[in-house]
Amino acid sequence: AVSRVQQRLSPATMTDALQRKQNKDDESDNIFIEDPKTKQRHKIKVHDGVILASDWKKIRSGSLQVYDPGFTVTASARSSISFIDGTRGILRYRGYPIETLAEKASFLEVAYLLIFGELPGPSEKDRWERNVMTHTYVHEDLKFHMRTFRYNAHPMGIVISSISALSTFYPEQNPALQGGDQVYRDPRRQIKQIFRILGKLPTIAARAYRHRIGRPYVEPRSDLTYTENFLYMMDCLSDGSFRPHPQLAKALDTLFILHAEHELNCSTAAMRHLVSSGVDVYTALAGAAGALYGPSHGGACEAVLRMLQEIGSVDNISSFLADVKAKKRRLMGFGHRVYHQYDPRAKIVREIADEVFTIVGRDPLIDVAVALERAALSDEYFKKRNLYPNVDFYSGVIYRSMGFPTDMFPVLFMIPRAAGWLAHWVEFLADPHKKIVRPRQVYMGEDERDFPPLERRQDIKRFATYRKSNASRRRLAKL
Repeated sequence: AVSRVQQRLSPATMTDALQRKQNKDDESDNIFIEDPKTKQRHKIKVHDGVILASDWKKIRSGSLQVYDPGFTVTASARSSISFIDGTRGILRYRGYPIETLAEKASFLEVAYLLIFGELPGPSEKDRWERNVMTHTYVHEDLKFHMRTFRYNAHPMGIVISSISALSTFYPEQNPALQGGDQVYRDPRRQIKQIFRILGKLPTIAARAYRHRIGRPYVEPRSDLTYTENFLYMMDCLSDGSFRPHPQLAKALDTLFILHAEHELNCSTAAMRHLVSSGVDVYTALAGAAGALYGPSHGGACEAVLRMLQEIGSVDNISSFLADVKAKKRRLMGFGHRVYHQYDPRAKIVREIADEVFTIVGRDPLIDVAVALERAALSDEYFKKRNLYPNVDFYSGVIYRSMGFPTDMFPVLFMIPRAAGWLAHWVEFLADPHKKIVRPRQVYMGEDERDFPPLERRQDIKRFATYRKSNASRRRLAKL
């Protein structure tokens, strides 16, 4: 298995693939740009729908830059991990439709597919799952570290800090301590970190949950499936024979598949950005998780749930949508930077909801969600703006029905997304064209200025709005 992975990840293999793509692109069209300032006409080749920055730099000797806040039309990587067609509502992992994988595969199979490019064979699948589950235990010192957090610490904060701390337990894999990023050139060392991360994340997440509610930690069980073990560590009390409901574990497994990978989103781009510096994979993963923690990314699911709770009843939907049109309220869970029609993952999540409700009961918010979707999709205002439900719209209702508190939602997003982050880590390390990420800026500040002496400077009063706490004012009132 290692030798096959080594061949797949080698720079030579990557270079051959890029060369085949280049030969195909030689037949592509060109763009001609005439510069009125220099009177020069530049031919820029279009490669697979992309113009190369190296060609663009030839214009005005590289002094002409492209300003693209948010990288809306900028491609920073060639990747073969996932494919999205937002116009047609298509998402594929390594060529497999997301609908097929959600129906027929397990999360660990999909994780293998994302990282190594192919689905595992029968014996390799067994070895892969056994190795991941063998690495579910964490060091006793990490347990002590997690217990030092405040009782009401947010689970995501605990998880991010614990992932970062993992790098200190494995100094042999840290490029900063081993003389550079050549430490990861050995595929065996890469795979070892993959086993550790995928295995330990559910354990860390379950302990962050139990820390919040004051329960003792539960050790993992390698005889359970990936999601069964996660639910076991969250819910087991004194009954050692406790086993989660298999359909709930399967529903969570499917949700993990849907969240595993989604091209160069904010957190995945952060992962690649950090990896480009040569930092160890645990620190990079913690940084990516930090990006996911943001309310515009991994926190969107929680925002949807709060919106549905505020609406409260089907009777209030019309007035809510009127407020949205008047820009008084925000419609959460609709629309996407990439998709211009129904998010393919949202359809699957809605189907999962019915299965979950047959076991734990129907959440009343699902009626509000269904009615809101129906009303929005029949309204020309939202249709013209391509505002369709995304994966976050129904996920929050399902997680709430399964008993997860809202502050665990980004953690539930992060566990599966780690598989996608690791896939991009492996792909980046094997890329012969990899460089440290260093975007340019458009400077808008002052020109060169003389340094004024202190007596000639004016007070700007930047802290005029700062208000000291009552405790600080009491302390400062001393004699």
